[in-house]
Amino acid sequence: MAKVLYIKANPKKDEESTTFKLANVFLNEYKAKNPNDEIIVLDLYKENIRPLDETLLQEMFSKKDGEILRQAKLFASCDKFIVAAPMWNLSFPSILKVYFDYITQVGIVFKYTESGSVGLLADRPRKAIHIVSRGGLYSEGPAKEYEQGDRYIRTLFNFFGIMDIQTLAIELTNVLPKEQLEVESQKVYAKAKDIAKSF
Repeated sequence: MAKVLYIKANPKKDEESTTFKLANVFLNEYKAKNPNDEIIVLDLYKENIRPLDETLLQEMFSKKDGEILRQAKLFASCDKFIVAAPMWNLSFPSILKVYFDYITQVGIVFKYTESGSVGLLADRPRKAIHIVSRGGLYSEGPAKEYEQGDRYIRTLFNFFGIMDIQTLAIELTNVLPKEQLEVESQKVYAKAKDIAKSF
């Protein structure tokens, strides 16, 4: 039985978010194929996530029990990760970066060695998927170099030792006519179901 962490980074309701609609298609198929897995839903806008201030920094470096340590330990205890976060301003919602600041803890997800840092989450097979909606086309073409969100998530997870990472994206949501966007969405939904079967 796997422990799955579903990280939600969007203030919108599920029915109002293109990202969450896609994530729910993926998650429902995953649940159908893996009914015994434990799925933990972490809605960052409902958690006590706030930018690091002096108090939180002291908590972080002292390793005191608190929200930072709780979040880091929860992340490190999981086997699979679903990150549902739309593209905002070439990246992702800032609350997700704050969350990553919480969990990037020495001794929990990585350690320092004489030859450099080493990820601690390579101790067993783990995998992740980033589910994202984008207003334009950023997976290919001239705008690809501007995409920073998916790139950051992959870099950070690799740093932790998680190397099996996929991306599930629906694009051109601010460009395509409504009817065409619906057709494209159905194609991506079908792809989501296929990926979920082997995730």
